Amino acid sequence: MPNDLPANQLNLMGYVNRSEVNGPGKRAVVWVQGCLRECPGCFNPASWPFEPNQVVSVDEVVEQILADPENEGVTFSGGEPFWQAPALATVAYRVKAAGLNTMSFSGFTLGELQGPDAPPGAQQLLDQLDILVDGPFVESLATHDPTSPVSSRNQRVRVFNPALRDRIHWASDQIEVHIFKDGSRLVTGYHGQLGLGDGDVGN
Repeated sequence: MPNDLPANQLNLMGYVNRSEVNGPGKRAVVWVQGCLRECPGCFNPASWPFEPNQVVSVDEVVEQILADPENEGVTFSGGEPFWQAPALATVAYRVKAAGLNTMSFSGFTLGELQGPDAPPGAQQLLDQLDILVDGPFVESLATHDPTSPVSSRNQRVRVFNPALRDRIHWASDQIEVHIFKDGSRLVTGYHGQLGLGDGDVGN
């Protein structure tokens, strides 16, 4: 199994508050470390290795998300969030209990996540999601559309919470720059590639 961390820990690639290009409204974004797909044109190739990067507790992640009153939700991206499904399910459960909504991107299709070969804890995480964007990024099907919530035409937006059905307005083909107090920057959105310090971030 690619991820062998305890269920109360996460291996992250990055984190940001108040993104508006990774789901409805202002939201925290948690990028996990590790993916097996290695899709050509991937926004975050540095997220493929499963070696420990930023290992943090579920408690720390929940505390960080809830510390910013402007966050109305959290989005899980990567990497592949479903390789860390049990820990993310706990994060999602706890932030939902505080009134936030939850969303995840995944290279798996919904059918795969509900099938017998799904990563451990996949259904547990699905049960806590309000929105899922599923399907791998396919470079030949890339949308390059500033109004599209998906990055390639094979991907689907699955809205499990009807209250969010009219809020699918984020745009995957826009970029967003975050500058931190220490001068480092993070760029997220379709053209970004995840990284901290002098690097950039993607979906």
